Amino acid sequence: MGTKNNAVTLEKSHFQVMLEDFGVPRLMIAGFLLALFIITPFIGINPVRQITNIINRFSWNGVLVLAMVPMIHSGCGLNFGIPLGILAGLLGGTMSIQFGFERFGAPVCFLMAVVIATPFAILLGGGYGWLLNKIKGGEMMIATYVGFSSISFMCMGWLLLPYTAATMVYGLSGNGLRPTISLDGYYGQVLADFLKIRIGRLEIPTGSLLVFVLLAFLMWAFLHTKTGTAMTAVGSNPTFARAAGINVDRIRTLSVVMSTWLGAVGILIYQQGFGFLQLYTAPNNMTMPTVAAILIGGALVNKASISNVIIGTILFQGIVTMTPTVMNTLIHMDMSEVVRQIVSNGMILYALTRKTEGSK
Repeated sequence: MGTKNNAVTLEKSHFQVMLEDFGVPRLMIAGFLLALFIITPFIGINPVRQITNIINRFSWNGVLVLAMVPMIHSGCGLNFGIPLGILAGLLGGTMSIQFGFERFGAPVCFLMAVVIATPFAILLGGGYGWLLNKIKGGEMMIATYVGFSSISFMCMGWLLLPYTAATMVYGLSGNGLRPTISLDGYYGQVLADFLKIRIGRLEIPTGSLLVFVLLAFLMWAFLHTKTGTAMTAVGSNPTFARAAGINVDRIRTLSVVMSTWLGAVGILIYQQGFGFLQLYTAPNNMTMPTVAAILIGGALVNKASISNVIIGTILFQGIVTMTPTVMNTLIHMDMSEVVRQIVSNGMILYALTRKTEGSK
């Protein structure tokens, strides 16, 4: 009898450990998402179509959430300044169209957008890293102002920069870029359609997912190199890292540059899947959901993993996708955008209150 009780106790302890590792908040969100899936067939919603939508949204947002990892590891905190990387990506995308790289094919057009965005990301990330090194301890607050101010500055830039491509500029005047630019005929769906898998109504954007897997693997591999270990040491204990001979400021700047570049690539992947380039104030809508996703995934302000990125993106995008659809069907009214705003902002608020918690 005693042996049996010990076995039950041991089993419970293993279960408790697994529960603590996954986290009660994430378990509750996952349970709610599962409940939404269970009721969909009974209210006339095709669950396979909803799975396709969630997979698509994951492929669009995964790299943007991955961009949070380097800065979290270096102790720079959550990257509320990711609009700098987004703006670098948008510059790369618009300039690729301006220079007419689509005549060499959609893959070349997309690749050149990444190539053009890279120097902008390095320049902006380097300046951003220099600024964060000057105000250690208040990174996240300063980053928020940097993000908002850079978006406002580029609202003037999109009007004043000398773009001439007919598909991007306003009407006959040719002064300023349109707020929304279609990517049809350029690099729209270039990754999503690559090796796309179709099983009935289920569609899997294989190319976008493969790019995410590649970048996630490279990030994991980097964090296990000497420099990556130094980055983690800087985030965990900068005093010890400095005593060990690590150049703390250089490592922090490197993490910011990496995060900014991933943000640039991430927005290009997002826009090719979405099918449009969105300029002016549109990047304002990307920061908080990205931060919330990695926090919901279990990241701390100084610790994050690839699993946090994957879990958080799936849970956040799943709830944001499923809740409006289910609510519209139940109440027979088109309130999708209202419900989406309530749910997404509620999850963002919840995630920010959990910033000191996470998986161990």
